[in-house]
Amino acid sequence: MTTKFIATIGAALVALATLTSCANTIRGMGQDTANAVNATEGAGRRVARAAN
Repeated sequence: MTTKFIATIGAALVALATLTSCANTIRGMGQDTANAVNATEGAGRRVARAAN
């Protein structure tokens, strides 16, 4: 194997690892946002019940 081939494979692996970590981060942010929305809605319902 040539050095250029090994460098190309290495660059591809680094790119895949970077893209995978970005996908996990975006998925986690989506879950966090959904949890925040659910918590806000729940707090609003509790306030509305307390006001009645």
